[in-house]
Amino acid sequence: MPKDSVKRRGPFRPKAKPIKRETPRGREVQQASDLEDVGGQREISSGESQKLQKVMAQLGLGSRRRMEELIAEGGVRVNGEVATIGQRVRTNDVIEVGRKKITFVPDVKIPRVILYHKLEGEIVSHNDPKERATVFEKLPRIRNAKWLSVGRLDFNTGGLLIFTTSGELANRLMHPSFDVEREYSVRIFGDISEGQMKLLTTGLTLADGNGKFELIESIGGEGRNRWFRVVVKEGRNRFVRRMFESLGLQVSRLMRTRFGHVTLPSQLKRGMHMELPGSEINVLLDWVGLSFGESNENIHSRARRSSRVRRKTESSLV
Repeated sequence: MPKDSVKRRGPFRPKAKPIKRETPRGREVQQASDLEDVGGQREISSGESQKLQKVMAQLGLGSRRRMEELIAEGGVRVNGEVATIGQRVRTNDVIEVGRKKITFVPDVKIPRVILYHKLEGEIVSHNDPKERATVFEKLPRIRNAKWLSVGRLDFNTGGLLIFTTSGELANRLMHPSFDVEREYSVRIFGDISEGQMKLLTTGLTLADGNGKFELIESIGGEGRNRWFRVVVKEGRNRFVRRMFESLGLQVSRLMRTRFGHVTLPSQLKRGMHMELPGSEINVLLDWVGLSFGESNENIHSRARRSSRVRRKTESSLV
């Protein structure tokens, strides 16, 4: 077996002592006929059309709402003409976004999804004025799409990050109405009293509103360093750190280990990534209400070939 390969256990395997499994709320499951934006099994004829903003989201250019805003601003052209919201595009139509040209070919069956084990000291941004290392430098290059981060981790936080080429999938995973759980391993310097533990789960007032942990439990530690398992349904900036800091507690290490049903595989080493196979992507899509039939064999084959994890090589910097 190559050195950079792993025999992977599915990231959907539950962790020890799982809390109550949550189900996305606030959205109805779409019918199969509505799922072209993430690539259904239904064949699309050369004369059939789709809404422009849906196609752009499918191509990984952003959420559908953001695409609508971009179209309204006049930043999108179709076959050389300024596009309008609700405009429909057909196979081989040329979509222009700024200087980027994309030919619409509706042959994508499912979006791509990769897991990345973020290092501390990396930022989740395409560009940084300070020229710090970014997580996007470690991801495989793709054409006619871009990797979208499902949520962020701050500069000093490591652990699980999910990336996808589907703006619709990313938007649903991040939308507050779904109450998606995030699980962290947190190292605290010092002791936490029972009263403080209770306050963290019943609610505290932060600068940007109230907040609470869904769960906090001790998982060991030595000396003054104590480790805790924390589960939240919040995506606010530095939320976990600020909750502890509001009680005068110092977080010395923070790592995300789960996002929704996706856990950080133990074999996925820091600074490495893996691509999910089609079967696991379908589980994720079904969970957020974008389920459809199994992908075709070509997609499965590509996913199997791409499921290896690897460090970024010098050649990828060119």
